[in-house]
Amino acid sequence: MQIYQTLTPVSAPQGSAVALGYFDGVHCGHRAVLGTAADYAAHHGLTAAAFTFELPGDNSLKGGRILSLAQKHARVAELGIAQYLEPPFEEFRALSPEDFVGHVLVDCFHAKAVFCGDNFTFGARAAGNVELLEQLCSPHGITVDVVPMAQYGGQTVSSTRIRAALEEGRLHDANAMLGKPYAIDWPVTHGKGIGSGKLGTPTINQNYPAEALQPCTGVYLTRILLDGAWRPAATGIGRRPTVDSSANAAVTCETFVPDYTGNVYGQTPLLEFHKYLCPVRKFGSMDELAALIHHAAEESKAYFAAQH
Repeated sequence: MQIYQTLTPVSAPQGSAVALGYFDGVHCGHRAVLGTAADYAAHHGLTAAAFTFELPGDNSLKGGRILSLAQKHARVAELGIAQYLEPPFEEFRALSPEDFVGHVLVDCFHAKAVFCGDNFTFGARAAGNVELLEQLCSPHGITVDVVPMAQYGGQTVSSTRIRAALEEGRLHDANAMLGKPYAIDWPVTHGKGIGSGKLGTPTINQNYPAEALQPCTGVYLTRILLDGAWRPAATGIGRRPTVDSSANAAVTCETFVPDYTGNVYGQTPLLEFHKYLCPVRKFGSMDELAALIHHAAEESKAYFAAQH
């Protein structure tokens, strides 16, 4: 997938089919819009494309970032999008709806068809809606396909609902709405060596940056992509009350990978969250904490063995 981070014409010799949206989380609703655009492009000899944007300072529209930018790109590319235009919001925020269609859809994309959800807005101060999009696109010969909003549990899937599910420990709901497991790929950093030094359970530390949504604290069954292979793992997110009881203790994200001894410092391995196991709590001894970590790792190995 070719990514452009400024408003510029994309490579679409025969024209493009363009998915429109912010796509934070690339959830089921977003996947439907992106996938429909890619399918249409494949059947009509067009280039599959998407238009989105980045907010300043790694901000998000309604809360912390669900996925890293790299993960967002990877999930969009998996859906078949070949040309991806992602300018800063400031670069086009002042465009009128008419200029958005003319400059972005016509000049940049050579669009033949566009795809969006029924809540799509565009143009300065979100002045344009789906009906206006259809009116403005028609003279240019651009068709507008409104993709039905995805539903889960009788309600529309949204990034707001996914954030709430992650923050409340409802990982099953979050993953169902995302369409694939919630995942992180934050850089691996050095911890305090407690896992390897005192517990016999060396951990991979991938702590959350300030702009990212942090899921509910607790112990999770996870799997991690290391050296090109997926490995079952157990991940704890929390303040580690057993080893640091101070009120201002930092929240950490630590993953124990049984039977793995490689050095991954500075790397950004992909970590998928598959099941919430239990809350974080203070144990009476290091041995009790080590026993929980090993139990969680065995649970993870059994969980993924059963998936196959």
